[in-house]
Amino acid sequence: MSQTARLKTSAMIASLAAEGQRTKSAPFGHALAALAQNRPEILGLTADLGKYTDLHIFAKSHPDRYYQMGMAEQLMMSAAAGFAREGFMPFATTYAVFAARRAYDFICMAIAEDRLDVKIVCALPGLTTGYGPSHQATDDLAIFRAMPNLTIIDPCDAHEIEQAVPAIADHAGPVYMRLLRGQVPLVLDEYGYQFRIGQAALLRDGAEVLVIASGFMTMRALETATLLEPDSVGLAVLHVPTIKPLDEATILREAGKLGRLVVVAENHSVIGGLGEAVAALLMRNGISCTFRQIGLPDAFLDAGALPTLHDRYGISAQTMADRIKGWLSS
Repeated sequence: MSQTARLKTSAMIASLAAEGQRTKSAPFGHALAALAQNRPEILGLTADLGKYTDLHIFAKSHPDRYYQMGMAEQLMMSAAAGFAREGFMPFATTYAVFAARRAYDFICMAIAEDRLDVKIVCALPGLTTGYGPSHQATDDLAIFRAMPNLTIIDPCDAHEIEQAVPAIADHAGPVYMRLLRGQVPLVLDEYGYQFRIGQAALLRDGAEVLVIASGFMTMRALETATLLEPDSVGLAVLHVPTIKPLDEATILREAGKLGRLVVVAENHSVIGGLGEAVAALLMRNGISCTFRQIGLPDAFLDAGALPTLHDRYGISAQTMADRIKGWLSS
């Protein structure tokens, strides 16, 4: 795509799909509406963002269980805690920046401390909008990883979101899940993938490089592996959808294989996310390897066209391929 074409791209993109890539519409909304057919305890709450978190699908199917809380994230989390105490299972939706920055104390004190069964599902994680720092949740994982009792999920695609919804409903206690919404790419179904909380999955193997990735960066890692095939670079992809608790055994097993460059790729700041969690795990267990991170810089990011920003900040497949080749040759 030319630079001119990139600049014409809308700052707010509903899908990360490449041209011609398979997608599924609103997988979270449809999965939650379907699950709620046989789970009367499930409620849907949103902070004025039903359409933009795909919860409007749930609202159409279950209008008596849909609550529009307005632009009041703290109130929504407190109400979700109250519902949970009465035996309901609220799915509370907003943008990731608003949950992490505005409602943190309410989630911590009202929900996490008492292990209440509230599922917090948030759109626009990391760099999935070009609207600038007010909407870019580049630090949500760092913020939430330190919260006790909170399970953290970062799904890759529509296939995984559909599987994650019933899985987090069956999981006792609070969950924070990052959400891709709108027209969401389909990737993992081609690998026979099955989501399970706390389990990583090796999607492909390779002798030269291991990429440990979460969220849509797993999709980018798979694309990068294809780009590097003409250079005879074997790139393994380990998908880690559960950020907390980590699948430590699988990460240690794969990173411990000698002779591979280990790269963590995430749609999050290089501070406090999956990269630092993996680095600490490797050091605690005496795993010696060449380790690199691909992630967003420790900075407030620009606004603009999303594909251009992904190139600028190094999380597009081509920039990933270029960086990995540079590391291998240095």
